[in-house]
Amino acid sequence: MIPENLQAIEENLLLLLQDGRREDLKVLLEELHASDLALILEELDNEERVALLTCMDSEKAADAISEMDPESHPEELFELLTAEQSKAIISELDSDDATDLVSLLPETEQDTLLKNVDAEDAADIRQLMAYPEDTAGGLMSKEIMAIPEKFNRREAMEEIVRKSEEIDDFYYIYTTDEDLRLKGVVSLKNLIRAKPFALLSELAEQKTVFVYADTDQEEVARVFSKYNLASLPVVDASMTLLGRITFDDVMDVMEEETTEDILKIAGVSEDAQLKGGWYDSVQSRIPWLMLNLITASIAGFVVFSFSNIIEQISIIVSYMPIIAGVAGNGATQTLAVTLRRISVETVPKDKILEIVLKEVLVGLSIGLVIGLSISIFAYLSNGNILLGLVVFLAMALNLLIAGLAGSAIPLLLKQLGVDPALASSIFITALTDILGFSVLLSLASWIIL
Repeated sequence: MIPENLQAIEENLLLLLQDGRREDLKVLLEELHASDLALILEELDNEERVALLTCMDSEKAADAISEMDPESHPEELFELLTAEQSKAIISELDSDDATDLVSLLPETEQDTLLKNVDAEDAADIRQLMAYPEDTAGGLMSKEIMAIPEKFNRREAMEEIVRKSEEIDDFYYIYTTDEDLRLKGVVSLKNLIRAKPFALLSELAEQKTVFVYADTDQEEVARVFSKYNLASLPVVDASMTLLGRITFDDVMDVMEEETTEDILKIAGVSEDAQLKGGWYDSVQSRIPWLMLNLITASIAGFVVFSFSNIIEQISIIVSYMPIIAGVAGNGATQTLAVTLRRISVETVPKDKILEIVLKEVLVGLSIGLVIGLSISIFAYLSNGNILLGLVVFLAMALNLLIAGLAGSAIPLLLKQLGVDPALASSIFITALTDILGFSVLLSLASWIIL
């Protein structure tokens, strides 16, 4: 859905298109921001999209297409536009955006399209397509302001002016040696203030933050966040400068990873939930719900095995969902904190025990406070001090278990190479329910009977 003001603009665009008023249409299109134009294009069919794109210059068309959601299949436009139009748009796109779009096409269509674009653009796209899409190489663009470190300030400024025709936005100047290996970084401010014949090797900051081409995109996002960068150079094993990643690409990664983790915690596949039809969603969710059915059945069996206790102390049944529910929420809170810790930093093995002990202490402390509250209520409502003691101990122990499970399980899964967001929720829910009921009913049998 698009905002009402854009909906009105869309209707106006279609009306101008229907009336054949191309000049007025061009004026209105030129006034629109590329992001707004992308939202409008996403609402149209391919025939209307092509009609509007042919009324724009290639730069405007490229900006709009690059902002479109992949789910709206902007890559299909290259199959409908003429070879010249496609070539012009590709030439205006940054290499990373062009690669993202071309990679969505079938292989035969990719080859056809790349044969029609400039050889240099095609080579850049093919090189970037060789990297996995969730790595730094898959995120980077080839457009980078790299200047030989032997240049002086005046020579560097001339080179920057020349290269700026191909690079729309740049934030740093990276210096290289004769073999194109990354040597340092110079800010525009320091370059402008430098003396005319000062060498870049003297102006450059030598401790440059960089990532390798095979670095995972989550680690790339962490580096951006840690060092507050606007762009980040990408190098190979020999430190040869390959390209750069800009902050807008990282924002997309963070949104993608957050969405993926949220859906994984719920046991839902991202593709099935957001892109597929009802059958894909059903197919994605059933396995996890079946696993949940098995774990819930185990918890039910635990309750059944204590049926004689429940018959003698029927009041205990009313406290079972309270204790299990609070423990489950406590485990979920701990899980969220632990997953956040895993996502923003690498947790060393020697820190795992410290983290788990902290969360166990937190869980026990909260359990004692909440347990005291519910035990007072149990005593006042039933006049049975032993029931209050059972409820108190059960709540404290279950929140201790919740802290242990919510921290230890995701950290253990991470060490085993399993995605902690994908599997933690099911296991933690099962553990808190099964142990929660066991602890409460066992304490009741030992203390009250």
